[in-house]
Amino acid sequence: MVNTYNDLTYLHLDSSLIQAKSNVSIADLEEAANSTVLNVDGIASPVIIQSIELLFNNGLYFLRTRSKDGSEGVAVASERAAYLHPLLKQLIIPYFIGKDARDLELLLDGVYVYQSNYKLSGLALWCCISWVEASLLDMLGRISGKPIGDLLGGVIRNEIPIYVASGNRGTTPEEEIEVLQQKVAETGARAVKFKVGGRMSKNADSIEGRSEALIYLARKTFSNDFAIHADGNGSYDPPVAIKYGKILEEIGAFFYEEPCPFEHLEDTKEVADALQIPLAFGEQETSIRRFRWIIYNDAAQVVQPDLQYNGGFIRNTRVARMAALKGMPVTPHISGGYGYIYMLHFATYIPNIGKFQEDKAGVKVSDYLFTPQMEVKDGVFRAPTGPGLGMDYSVVNKVLRKAYLV
Repeated sequence: MVNTYNDLTYLHLDSSLIQAKSNVSIADLEEAANSTVLNVDGIASPVIIQSIELLFNNGLYFLRTRSKDGSEGVAVASERAAYLHPLLKQLIIPYFIGKDARDLELLLDGVYVYQSNYKLSGLALWCCISWVEASLLDMLGRISGKPIGDLLGGVIRNEIPIYVASGNRGTTPEEEIEVLQQKVAETGARAVKFKVGGRMSKNADSIEGRSEALIYLARKTFSNDFAIHADGNGSYDPPVAIKYGKILEEIGAFFYEEPCPFEHLEDTKEVADALQIPLAFGEQETSIRRFRWIIYNDAAQVVQPDLQYNGGFIRNTRVARMAALKGMPVTPHISGGYGYIYMLHFATYIPNIGKFQEDKAGVKVSDYLFTPQMEVKDGVFRAPTGPGLGMDYSVVNKVLRKAYLV
């Protein structure tokens, strides 16, 4: 049942949509990462940013951008805005005021050095920047009448197959399988993911013997045409990671996510080199250069940037373009109750998107912002197709009228 990662059929990439190269150089990757992403040719007049506000209502943080000509864009931030908002308001928003939103691609470079923001580089900084970027893309999409996928490369799909996951580590194998079976029954998904190890636990299992037993029980329970994913969340050193990877290979698992701590790049490559199962990696990464290292050195075979942690759509499109050169799929990590919407839009235009994307818990927190409301049917999410982020702005405006400034 074991397949090698360089088999595009196994990784479910459509070879007609990508042009993987047999010998990819650093220069090739750099060229892909630096190629233009945003296309605003259809917007002739300047879109000068007048204000950006952070608001809160109904359990959600909203970022509302307004231009001098009266255009608006709205994005939804993650719950991290509760403690990151001083950084957002003091060091990110002021840079964008008075700038032309059509220059967004250049503005992402500019805000990085504004007030020496690069000294704060990491998840906190790039989350804040990603929320501003999303609100600007929503505004540009609404002005042009296009979904943001058409501004970032062109929409090529709207139906996104999903996998279901529980996020549990305190369940017994039997309890975990029951949870996954229920999620499969609710969604029609043909893929599942479960946690192995104890999360950054230096080889300790969350419950003694749980991981190995769960791996075997998952394949016994779900038929061979089910895709099984396992997530280590940095639980292991290379020898133990390889041990569990071999077990996952034995049951024909789809991919093995983040077996080693996220900062241990060389350890992750050691595990990847020792296994045939594709390693998925990158959810905590915030450096385009380190992504380049991961891709160039085959330290992972599925690339997993987070659309908020790594600074938004444009930066993550650059990562996807590098991965595409080597025939690697991209399966974004999802953070926050609204992060699944960002994932869906990303998946509409990225040629080398992975076969399955996560059905993240929290959909019900924000599904009311869309008409019809977001839901999974027959194992598939359908991405919003309206302008910008595709929200129902009559609903959004009602929520924002009752919101208060943060």
